[in-house]
Amino acid sequence: MRFELKPSSRIPPSPGPVVLVVMDGVGIGRGDDGDAVALARTPVLDFLTGSSAYRHFRAHGTAVGLPTDEDMGNSEVGHNAMGAGRIFDQGARLVNRALETGEIFRTPVWKNIEARGKKGGALHLIGLLSDGNVHSHEAHLHALLRGADRSGLNDVFVHILLDGRDVPETSAPTYVDRLEKVLAEINAKGNRHYRIASGGGRMTTTMDRYENDWGMVERGWKAQVHGEGRPFASAREAIETLRAENPGIIDQYLPTFVIAENGKPVGKIKNGDSVVLFNFRGDRAIEACRAFDEGPEFSKFDRGRVPELFFAGMTLYDGEYQIPKNYLVPPPAIDRTMSEYLAAMGVPQFVVSETQKFGHMTYFWNGNRGGMFDPKTETYLEVPSDRVPFDQRPWMKAAEISDAVLDALRGNKHRFLRLNFANGDMVGHTGRLLPTVVAMETLDLALGRVLSGVRAAGATLVVTADHGNAEDMVERDKHGAPLRKEDGSLRGKTSHTTNPVGLWIHRPQGAQIQLRRDLPDAGLANLASTLLEILGFAPPEDYLPSLIE
Repeated sequence: MRFELKPSSRIPPSPGPVVLVVMDGVGIGRGDDGDAVALARTPVLDFLTGSSAYRHFRAHGTAVGLPTDEDMGNSEVGHNAMGAGRIFDQGARLVNRALETGEIFRTPVWKNIEARGKKGGALHLIGLLSDGNVHSHEAHLHALLRGADRSGLNDVFVHILLDGRDVPETSAPTYVDRLEKVLAEINAKGNRHYRIASGGGRMTTTMDRYENDWGMVERGWKAQVHGEGRPFASAREAIETLRAENPGIIDQYLPTFVIAENGKPVGKIKNGDSVVLFNFRGDRAIEACRAFDEGPEFSKFDRGRVPELFFAGMTLYDGEYQIPKNYLVPPPAIDRTMSEYLAAMGVPQFVVSETQKFGHMTYFWNGNRGGMFDPKTETYLEVPSDRVPFDQRPWMKAAEISDAVLDALRGNKHRFLRLNFANGDMVGHTGRLLPTVVAMETLDLALGRVLSGVRAAGATLVVTADHGNAEDMVERDKHGAPLRKEDGSLRGKTSHTTNPVGLWIHRPQGAQIQLRRDLPDAGLANLASTLLEILGFAPPEDYLPSLIE
């Protein structure tokens, strides 16, 4: 049997269920004034640290399949690694290789784009403009532009989405200036018309996820396809004007805009054109793909005129539903995930998260696979997220998630339960320190409730995180000292980090376990083997080793 797991005799299995808590975006920080985790009152986490098996491990860079150890972790690759038990090359690394070898320009998808260009069709590139390397990288965009030039494409338009989340919160002009330089170099050759055509912040335009706010996608569609939006002469003028009108606004929330000349948009998408969404991460790309790929059955908003076009993504964002239909770089092939093994062995599993991280605990955890492996033994529960800025509701849905876990434990039907508290990541992304402290205190309260259910059920509690964020809420100088604004306040940071995360294993009943100290480079991919051993199974031979002594 391909998915058979053998019993393990290394440690006594958990007498009750195993409950995994993923504290999204909660790393191990410096413990200073910029560390919302350290500033928060967290008696439950403090108790677990003192009474449980505990260690740090890696959640960024090469430990999760990213190109270098300077690359911050993110929820997609973190959940991939946790669920897969092995390290797979991830989006940025796959795209880097395809661009470095030139393979991306030899694909049938690119050849189709070339053919349409020779017939007069323009190429439109849509995506996040930054070097955050979480959803995209500006180097990929620059390489595509130069590749389009080599392919003889005369007309190329870029529809930029401004970051301020995975990079400093007001850094957009830096990336715009670098892009404009690349465009100017290509245009200087003659017979080329390469322009920025529209833009907007990533939290206002195009990049919604999990169908939380289709209005974001609609605003992007109207600007990109119909040229509808406030007109400006350049992207830099748009950013500077919108900032002046909205003091304190950060890049991710800038309104949608279009670039116009003589009162007309410079780069609407028209019949015969090609469109490439150059983000490599899937969660905030899927809805835009649907808007471009789906036919008359699409009903999420009124698209108006739908041009005849060829659409492709940078990679395959959803393998189960084949979104998008065309893509430039094949995704990592992740097979034999931990949950697939457990489903094959008939182990009942329960999964709960709020909307913002539901896909991470299901789709990404399962190896970029939608749906369940076995609906008879798996139960998935999505708690709808609030549709307000997260710093206004820093408690998010932690209470409802812990309610669901307590109900599931009382039902005594499931052997493995996994849940995600999104507070640390989603509130941390706002860059606001005090709400993030509240988010951490809320998370700790919810964790205490889960712990009470674990005790009552004779279960084992495993707590970890998928990457860092809330533990470092300020921008720092090269020595690590917090940077301050002119008024003396701290300069907020909205991005993930390269900090390690914690691993806590707590057994209220039965023999306590010890964690290995001889694997200093261990990371999230070691978690699957660790969980399988607690459940009583020997991990597959090609999984990274368990962290249990």
